[in-house]
Amino acid sequence: MKILDRLEEWIIATLMGAATLVIFVAVLHRYLSGLPLGAVQDALIQLNTSWAQELCIYMFVWMAKFGAAYGVRTGIHVGVDVLINRLSGPMKNKFIVFGLLAGALFTGIVGTLGANFVHSMAQTDQTSADLEMPMWIVYLAVPLGSYLMCFRFLQVTVQFIKTGHLPKHDHSHVEGLEDEIAAAKGGAV
Repeated sequence: MKILDRLEEWIIATLMGAATLVIFVAVLHRYLSGLPLGAVQDALIQLNTSWAQELCIYMFVWMAKFGAAYGVRTGIHVGVDVLINRLSGPMKNKFIVFGLLAGALFTGIVGTLGANFVHSMAQTDQTSADLEMPMWIVYLAVPLGSYLMCFRFLQVTVQFIKTGHLPKHDHSHVEGLEDEIAAAKGGAV
C-alpha cells in the first residue's frame, strides 16, 4: 500500500514534466524553423510536431482526473459543507460519513461507466487526429482516475470513522521545513 500513498503526486508530476518538455520542444522547433539556418532549417521543417498540442491536452485531462483523487486524499477537494458545519455531535459525523460514501458511490459508478465505455472503444478503430493513437487509451483516464478517487473517498471514510478527523490541507505548512529549522539550530550552536 506504500506505493498508493503518493501515487497521484507521482503521476501528476510525471505528466506535468513531460507536458512541459513536449511544449518546450514544440515551441523551440517552431521558432528555429522560422530562422534562416539553411540546411538546419530545411531539416527542421521536415519534422512534424503538430501532435504536441493534442498530446498535452490529453496529458492535462489525465492530470485533472488524478488531481481530483489527490484533492480527496489531502482534503482540498471542493465540497459543499456549509450545512454540515452548522451541525454538531453525532449527527454531523453521520452526515460526513454519508457524504464521503456518496462520493465513493458516485465515483465508483463513473469509473464503471467509464470502464464500459473504454471497453467498447477498444473494439473500434477510432484514433486521435494528430497522434493517431487509439482513443480508448485517452479515455482510460476516466475509469482509472475515478476508481482511484473512489478508493480515496473510502480511505478517508475509514480514517474519519477511526479518528474523527478529516484530512485538512494547511496552506501555511511547508513539508520538510521543521528538519531545516532543527538543522539550522543545531549548526548555529
